[in-house]
Amino acid sequence: MRIKDDYPIDRFLDLALALTTERQLDVLFDMILTESMDLTRCDGGTVYVKSGEQLEFESLYTRSKGVHMSRLDGDVSLPPVQLNRSSVCACAAIDKKLINLPDIYDSKEYDFSGAKKYDSLNDYRTRSMLVVPMIDDNRNVIGVLQLINAADENGDVIPFDKGYERMISAMTSLASVSLHNRMLAKEVLDILHSFVRVMIGAVDTRSPYNANHTKSMVSYGEKFLKYAAEKEPDLFPENEWDPLLMSIWLHDLGKLVIPLEVMDKESRLGDALPDVMHRIEVAILCEKIRGLSGEEGTDEAIGRLNDARDFILDINKAGFLPDEKLERVRQIAAIQCLTSEGDTVPLLTDDEVVSLSVRKGTLTDEERHIIETHVEYTESMLSEMVFKGLYERVPEWASGHHEFINGTGYPHKKKGDEIPKETRLITILDIYDALTAEDRPYKPPMPTEKAFAILRDMESEGKLDKKLLDMFYESGAWRRD
Repeated sequence: MRIKDDYPIDRFLDLALALTTERQLDVLFDMILTESMDLTRCDGGTVYVKSGEQLEFESLYTRSKGVHMSRLDGDVSLPPVQLNRSSVCACAAIDKKLINLPDIYDSKEYDFSGAKKYDSLNDYRTRSMLVVPMIDDNRNVIGVLQLINAADENGDVIPFDKGYERMISAMTSLASVSLHNRMLAKEVLDILHSFVRVMIGAVDTRSPYNANHTKSMVSYGEKFLKYAAEKEPDLFPENEWDPLLMSIWLHDLGKLVIPLEVMDKESRLGDALPDVMHRIEVAILCEKIRGLSGEEGTDEAIGRLNDARDFILDINKAGFLPDEKLERVRQIAAIQCLTSEGDTVPLLTDDEVVSLSVRKGTLTDEERHIIETHVEYTESMLSEMVFKGLYERVPEWASGHHEFINGTGYPHKKKGDEIPKETRLITILDIYDALTAEDRPYKPPMPTEKAFAILRDMESEGKLDKKLLDMFYESGAWRRD
């Protein structure tokens, strides 16, 4: 079976299949144009894409001049066509109708001054023209296909055979539906990306100390994926890149519900420091009053209180506390402080002793548990969203970045193959940035080599993926731009 005398049905079916499977819009547009040109044996053609109230050039061919311009290649610099009645392609879009002109120089209805100017400058003669609006299944114009100078078997320019009109219309109709679906999918994905950035912006706004963490991880991830694509292309297929990067963007989403006094705690005592300092200040004043009354031992008491205050201020932000300093915390906790009511209270409450007894960092065990729940919140929040197809595992990849291969991570104590490679990579990026970040309130940034030494120690303990860690180091993706 054949369509027209020179177009086999098999070729049309192949085109239909290609139009429904091709994912890249620019490739689809180019496919429509070249197939239509082959069918009509025309010399030139242009595909316009409707954008607002104008038609933008997408792809252009003039075979006799060896001209090919495509937005895909970044070489289309032609100005857009406004959607008014001054041009034939705009009229086709406005009226949603096919226009077939045997010779544009004989046309009185449309403005072809631009085409005639092009002819004079390029030693060309535009004659026949077929303009077909690309209309989707909702009767919306997506773009316009414009073909120039049909030719007969001898290569002589002739009018476009009306017998081709239905065939070209069928092609553009099929393509339009496919394009509409692709555009709709892209719009949905763009909305999802926008939502992700808004949510992460909210996390960053809540905690200025954590503002660059996710952005840095995404930067590492993007550079690593490009490196991996060259070194081992099958490790992270390109169609997985966007879901993986989205998982990185979303990995700390649960921090939206973590109390700021815990998440931004920059010292061991945190918000309790003013209370402790006030308690000591009152006690010192009370001892001075006792001294003015002639009571003995006040100078010694004031000295103990001053020493305790200086010690507390010294260890409150210290990175690490050895055993002797932890013992000193317990000793000063028992110092009795006078109050303005004449009573005595311990210098430190039980909660303050716990806070000042944190050996490394600023968080107590209880506060650390609260921070750790952010991955559970991330998992819960993302499970309420609908992720389909390639994005189906985003919640799993994003919420698992504190799991370790040896099963010592959290929240689910997953181990081995239970942890996908995508999550293993995010874990490495997360730890590296946490070690080297310059905006953490509780510690200075760690030098790169020391950070990798810690990562390698974790890998030797069975926590991290050796192959991915080695590749991350070799890639140089960890370098800050």
